[in-house]
Amino acid sequence: MTIHNKVVFISDADSGSGKTILQYLSNKGAHFILNSRSNGEEIRLELEQCQASGTKIVVINVDLCNRAELDIGIEQSTQQLGTIDVMIHNNNLIKPISIEHGDEEVFFDIINENTKTALVCTQTIGKQMIAQQTGRIIYVSSIHAEKPTGSSFAYSASKGAIKMLASEATLFLGRHGITVNTIEMGPVEGDNSALGSSFSTLYESYQTKVPNAILGTHEDLASFIHYIAGDDSQYLNGAAIRFDGGFLNHYMDHKMKKPSSLEGGTP
Repeated sequence: MTIHNKVVFISDADSGSGKTILQYLSNKGAHFILNSRSNGEEIRLELEQCQASGTKIVVINVDLCNRAELDIGIEQSTQQLGTIDVMIHNNNLIKPISIEHGDEEVFFDIINENTKTALVCTQTIGKQMIAQQTGRIIYVSSIHAEKPTGSSFAYSASKGAIKMLASEATLFLGRHGITVNTIEMGPVEGDNSALGSSFSTLYESYQTKVPNAILGTHEDLASFIHYIAGDDSQYLNGAAIRFDGGFLNHYMDHKMKKPSSLEGGTP
């Protein structure tokens, strides 16, 4: 399966990752069903650019925790574009919450947004893929499926749950020619503010904790998704792929490489 003329579903098209994935895969000839909370307003420029180049796009705005609502949205969309070939789940809600004093409502907000939506999307779209006996399911997750954040234990729990969801889904859906893989993303620009902690120093000088001192980008993610969605990855199934440039392997601050943009350059 190549991505050309395939139908791709993106669960959070309004996000930075969603916009970049849309543009990248559109350039490769894909068509899209996009879930957009803004009804396309926040991605208007991207929609105009992609549609001008011939990309077919249906925008929906549904509650991904509501299976009946998603079922209707997907059914109506696929009547226009055809069945979904690639499902990309990229919901990524981060809120500070501690185990000691964490509010239960915040905990369930994060679990519902990041994990329940993944389950509901997998069940609804998986049925279509089973019927056609092929498909790709890709969860954009986080290195915090493995590593505590020190600032949001519920975020780590939500991403850890996706890791096991993917493993379980692989066993069932794999029998129908469907691959299920998880990309555990490392830091990109801005993650120090989203995941900064008074308890953990993980995100202090976080750029230099990548061995080559170059942070990954959403463009890198989109390129990797293109590979996973294509023919060359047909034997890649049930994998949780750490995509962090070596960030989690860091342990010696005094050996850090300084990027050229910082005063002093490389030591």
